[in-house]
Amino acid sequence: MAWVAAVARLRARRESGVLVTVATVRGHAPREAGAKLVVGRTGAWGSIGGGNIEAVAIDRARELIEAAKSEPELIDFALNDKVTNQHGVQCCGGTVQVLLEPLPVVRAVAVFGVGHVGLELARILVRQDLDLHLIDSRAAMLTDERLGVLGDAVAQLHVHHTPLLPEEVLEDLPQGTHVLIMTHDHAEDAALCDAALRSTHLGSVGLIGSAAKWARFRKRLSTEGGHDDATIDRIKTPIGLPDITGKDPSTIAVSVAADLLRTFEAEEG
Repeated sequence: MAWVAAVARLRARRESGVLVTVATVRGHAPREAGAKLVVGRTGAWGSIGGGNIEAVAIDRARELIEAAKSEPELIDFALNDKVTNQHGVQCCGGTVQVLLEPLPVVRAVAVFGVGHVGLELARILVRQDLDLHLIDSRAAMLTDERLGVLGDAVAQLHVHHTPLLPEEVLEDLPQGTHVLIMTHDHAEDAALCDAALRSTHLGSVGLIGSAAKWARFRKRLSTEGGHDDATIDRIKTPIGLPDITGKDPSTIAVSVAADLLRTFEAEEG
């Protein structure tokens, strides 16, 4: 399998990996500069020359995967019989430098409600390296014509039309998905909040709306949903940066996107 296809497969499966590249070669070596190997938890695709070089690179790549490291590393190899190697002797006579670049699982974000604000938010988030899920119960919000503004996406876009029970999508979202609830229907929002609190695999959960809306929701989640205060506090509302007060859809979207990016940075910290 070509290394590009291997990287794409890892991403599609939401599996982390490491891209290993022969960065420099001096003298004789098994492979030329630019040769690549993709390493996953249980598989490897491509080759940087076999032998000790490749075995050491695979071992170190899997250590990076287990430790969830994000910084790239360089490893130097001297190919002569005077070097003690972990996986046998390679005495081609040259030196090789290998670059290991971690390929983390990309974040996933689900936007429930692709109305005026939801679409503007999607236009921002689609420029990030994400798995972006757009969910709406209204087919008219998800037409190719309307979503055409997302055509130059960096993100992997997943569109879900859910005419009956949008909350059912929650269970199929990837582990750690950040959820933003902003549908056109407060009853739909309430059902999504309740379902999100019953799901243990999600990341942050945000709800758009006023303090009065949240007061009603909070009471309902407690009395009808049976959720305790600590569980209800998993929902962040209002969403967005508090010092951005504009109500234009594009302004709200910028505020919500910036708040979400802060959440991402807090996770990394």
